[in-house]
Amino acid sequence: MTMPVMHFLAALVAAFFLLTGTARGQAYEAKLPDDLASHPNLCERVDCAAVFPGATRFSARKGQPPYVEAFDAQDQLLGYVMLSTDITDTPAYSGKPVVTLIGMDKVGRFVGFKVLKHSEPILLLGIPESALTQFHDQYKGHAVSETLEVGGGGGNATHLDAISGATVTVIAQNQVITTSGQAVAAQVGILPPTVREPARFKLAGKLPRWADLVAEGAVQRLTVTPQQVGLPPGPEPFIELWFGNLDHPEIGQALLGKTNWESLRSRLQPHEHALFIIRTAGQESFKGSGFVRGGIYDRIQIKQGRDLFTFRDTDYLNLYSLEAAGSPTYTEAAIFILRSKAYSAAHPWKLNFLGNRVDRATGQRSFANFEQPYWLADERLDGGRPAVDEGHTWKKVWAARPLALAGFIVLLLATAVVYWQRERLTRLSTHKNKWPVNGFKYTAWALSIFFVGFGVLAQPSITQVLTWFHSLLFQWQWELFLSDPFIFCFWVFIILTTFIWGRGLFCGWLCPFGSLQEGLYKLAGLLGLKKLQRNLPKPLHDKLKNLKYWIFFGLFGVSLVSMTTAEVLAEIEPFKTTFLVGVLNRSWPYGLFVAAILGVALIVERPYCKYLCPLGASLALPSTFRWFGLRRKAECNTCKACAKGCGSLAIDPAGRIDHRECLHCLDCMVLYTDTHACPPLAKERKQRERDGQPLTAIDRQGYFIPIIPVATTASTIAPERDPRAATPPVAPPHLARERSLAWLLAEARHHLFPWSAKGWRTAKAWQVAGIGLAVAATLAWVLAWNSRLSAAAVVGWWIGWSVYEVLLRKQGMSFVKDGPWWKAHYRQAGWMDMVAYVGFKNLLIGAVLYLGLQALGRLLP
Repeated sequence: MTMPVMHFLAALVAAFFLLTGTARGQAYEAKLPDDLASHPNLCERVDCAAVFPGATRFSARKGQPPYVEAFDAQDQLLGYVMLSTDITDTPAYSGKPVVTLIGMDKVGRFVGFKVLKHSEPILLLGIPESALTQFHDQYKGHAVSETLEVGGGGGNATHLDAISGATVTVIAQNQVITTSGQAVAAQVGILPPTVREPARFKLAGKLPRWADLVAEGAVQRLTVTPQQVGLPPGPEPFIELWFGNLDHPEIGQALLGKTNWESLRSRLQPHEHALFIIRTAGQESFKGSGFVRGGIYDRIQIKQGRDLFTFRDTDYLNLYSLEAAGSPTYTEAAIFILRSKAYSAAHPWKLNFLGNRVDRATGQRSFANFEQPYWLADERLDGGRPAVDEGHTWKKVWAARPLALAGFIVLLLATAVVYWQRERLTRLSTHKNKWPVNGFKYTAWALSIFFVGFGVLAQPSITQVLTWFHSLLFQWQWELFLSDPFIFCFWVFIILTTFIWGRGLFCGWLCPFGSLQEGLYKLAGLLGLKKLQRNLPKPLHDKLKNLKYWIFFGLFGVSLVSMTTAEVLAEIEPFKTTFLVGVLNRSWPYGLFVAAILGVALIVERPYCKYLCPLGASLALPSTFRWFGLRRKAECNTCKACAKGCGSLAIDPAGRIDHRECLHCLDCMVLYTDTHACPPLAKERKQRERDGQPLTAIDRQGYFIPIIPVATTASTIAPERDPRAATPPVAPPHLARERSLAWLLAEARHHLFPWSAKGWRTAKAWQVAGIGLAVAATLAWVLAWNSRLSAAAVVGWWIGWSVYEVLLRKQGMSFVKDGPWWKAHYRQAGWMDMVAYVGFKNLLIGAVLYLGLQALGRLLP
């Protein structure tokens, strides 16, 4: 059996390298001209003719937001070309926008599209970029005045087909295309001006102080740090602005004083509005380089819906002072007049500051947008805030499939409830009749394959784990994680159940690919292959099971250097090919890889789950600290009944269950109370039957309740042979006083200081070296605080210290907590126990320090 297994692994490796060697799409992370966002002649930098057939000449950029006019050979206007990122930065699934060139004729019909750059992992390896081109082709001939929706367009909406497996990407693209087209169409007169109901103000009868205005949101702050524009961190922001609307009588009078506000209002027409902006920190001017007579203020814009408002010198008034009590001092100030009937103070809007971002590697400058939303409080408006569709992409995704989402959530909750009642179900089952358990389990497998996997495409992936880790460190975006409701809900379920019961409930019951392997294995047995089915020899299994951990750590390490490379290597997961894209829609190496895994799954139960799955490995580590495990008896160290039937080979020779490997089939729990199949129970049952004694119920410890109550006696089994604990229990004296202040302090010291008296006696060199490395790691954080060490270097030092801490603790403090975190139960730690403990502890500590430095603006990019 060993040689076929090695041949299988060699075939998988060969197929994997074949598929990772396939060509990338041309637009994935494509290099764009450095001055694409600022060059006056857009079409000298990109191929505008590709999105506007028949055009022979293109104008320079004009308007705000910018667009380009397209002309034919007779110099007749044909239409307009726009760059999506000139108008909106709507992020797709990757958290970055898809940079798209869009063509629209002079009556507002879309005529062409070209993706210049994207960062979508699903379009890197999986769905070809041609699928996105075909999606864009659906827009051709449709007008910007239409309501274009992806999926089931209801009412008067025009239906557009999504890309299977890339729903979030295309919904974001739909918003980008419609927003861009409408913004330009409104500007050139194709669409009528937006009509918003004017604000009707409610008076409170008193003038607020500055602090009151801040608390209610009537004044807002926009802060840009030096790092956000590519500059070294400094003691103050790049710019700090406070701004607000002056139309409301009480807000305006509080800020300007009654006389000044009434004077201002007397100069305004009914459709004109006043806003104020002050700079309270930073040296950058918000007035910009266009602050000359006849010029425009090119750093400040107001966005409201699809409308973009800019200011000229005639829209500027001096702001000499703020009268509100507690107002901050400032170094630059202005009142701007917004002259448009489309604007309404009752509706939300955003202040947009355009800053010059410097590329620290090349020195190249480019424009970057920094926005801060503003909306008058509900109590300031007569009738309250109007109902507004703020256009959040994730909300549209959640609303798109309500019945499927509700069914999915019910499946997750029902599975958790069934597993919570596992002891009742296993007591109803026997070794020969497991249907009280298997009925639910087989149903969960079927639903996970066909509904979760092929239906709603909700197969979790290691790329999501890596993406979430990077987002935690670099830029957390809730919209990114809410963009797929099925995956979001699934991960909430996975995280909670992993820490409560371990990874087995997800991996063993609800993982679509795991269930597919299990289903094929069961089906093969029914079709006559049962004689060929077998597990690997335990010694070989024990070696191969660690392979998935090395794959996970390898992907994690690569992701710190290059997330793109990690996404390519993550193709070792067959999930995308199986569910998201389909075997027939990918090149042959991907199909070969999936076929090899599923072929072996006919003979070996869940081979991918046991030996290769990096997602399973990432969930196995926190399973070390699950709160509740499966039950064992003292006799399990000599009785091998459960171990022989364990398909995941998670029971060791001492009868202990390795919850990192256990997939919660519950077969051992069925035997636990089966009076005919569990040898200790069968022995006592036979003895009672011979003696004519009644058969009492089975207690929670797995034994017949004594006919005559007896006092509980201490176990005489050696701790190292006791299968009821994952490893022998440990009772550190300094951690024995549960729920006391001394215990909490000792716990804190234990987590922060890995040195011990035993370590100094047995491995003094390790302890001394550990002090040196700890000082170096601490110094790294100090240098980061002083903005003298980059984020990548800090993370590298912290990972290095964590690796050494594992070695250090194994020398003198080789134990971890067992069961609920609020208890004082400890046990001996194996290597994987210690890796899991140190890894998660230092991840939490590092995240707090890292995010603190990031929030204070002290961290170099």
